[in-house]
Amino acid sequence: MELVADILLVTGALGAGLYCLVLARRLNRFNDLEKGVGGAVAVLSAQVDDLNRSLEKARETSESSNTALNDLTDRAEGVAKRLELLMASMHDVPDVAREDVASAPARAQNPPDAKRPASGAMFKRHDRDQREAAQ
Repeated sequence: MELVADILLVTGALGAGLYCLVLARRLNRFNDLEKGVGGAVAVLSAQVDDLNRSLEKARETSESSNTALNDLTDRAEGVAKRLELLMASMHDVPDVAREDVASAPARAQNPPDAKRPASGAMFKRHDRDQREAAQ
């Protein structure tokens, strides 16, 4: 009876050892970095790292854009205040007569300060042919 128990015990141990060997090979194939899930995990890990770097760059870019936009908004508000003051000051200026407004384009084309040719002597160059004919 002990012999049968020993044979069953050895058979069970060999079966368990064989089962462990098969599982080890499957696990090695499963964790293979090129084909198995291990490779997929490695690729996903690299992609997560790339996405984290991209996210940080996007965050930095958005912060700098936000700062620039705030600066531009402040400048625009300042200009808007100045324009409001200019518009308010324009209400204090008396109205210009319609005739002055109508003659403004003509004055712009012919300003009074425009240089006009002098009415003095003007020199004219004559060709040689004309000089020889005159002699």
